[in-house]
Amino acid sequence: MQIIDFDLDRDHVELNQLLKLVGLADSGGQGKAIVASGDVTVDGAVELRKTAKIRAGQIVRVGDAEIRVLGVEG
Repeated sequence: MQIIDFDLDRDHVELNQLLKLVGLADSGGQGKAIVASGDVTVDGAVELRKTAKIRAGQIVRVGDAEIRVLGVEG
């Protein structure tokens, strides 16, 4: 499994944008298509909302990739 740590520098990031920012999608539009396919889980539950707000502490899984969303210390 590929583990990706993502440092969140704001309150939240939209799910489709997160996929783009970590390199799992080439664009926000492709990110939306991946979410719509039902292949994305957030904290173990399938997430179909393309712009779901992802916050620090959440785990996003797509295929064999796991994205750990980390908050910035401060």
